[in-house]
Amino acid sequence: MHVSVMFSGGKDSSLSAILLEPFFEVELVTCSFSLLPVGEVAAETAERLGFPHRIINPDVSILEKAYDIIIEDGFPKNAINFIHRSVIEHLAANPDVTFIADGIRRDDRVPMLELSQIRSIEDRFGVHYICPLKGYGRAAVNELVKKHLVIEEGLSEDVLKADYETELRKMIALNHGPDKIREIFPTHVQSHVIERKKALSNETANGKT
Repeated sequence: MHVSVMFSGGKDSSLSAILLEPFFEVELVTCSFSLLPVGEVAAETAERLGFPHRIINPDVSILEKAYDIIIEDGFPKNAINFIHRSVIEHLAANPDVTFIADGIRRDDRVPMLELSQIRSIEDRFGVHYICPLKGYGRAAVNELVKKHLVIEEGLSEDVLKADYETELRKMIALNHGPDKIREIFPTHVQSHVIERKKALSNETANGKT
């Protein structure tokens, strides 16, 4: 079976792909509105992880609508959730896509889909939506990341990444300047995956040579 994993180059989407690997043929999918080269950033990370990768280009009107939402609200939650839902629907409309996954954790609020939205997408497009990390809290995810990934972490504005926030920040900066970004987005830490740790053989793991 084939699964399309929404991919930002961060630890959660990377770990989701690894968890799905024993059961699916995994492809990583990155959304780009062509405002910044986020697809290229994600493609480099995907290559290091060893998964095929492709870039989708939903209509830029989605980003423009999210921009209107975030300026009106003064905070990012609704705007980013709007992009996420719209991008999932765009991907689900592809007749070759059957399973869609993303890196949402148990305690995430952004981005995420409500249960009613998930059911609506599955019913309308005939797809299956999966969240491999939905049962994992932040601490449990971090333990898995230590075992499987080499990452860098830092403040959102300093970390190379390919998430929705990156291009949304750029649009705000173009229209209002960098001070508006700091006004709207709270300070938070994000991750970028450097590489995947090589799995140890059973003999090595058991202390044998």
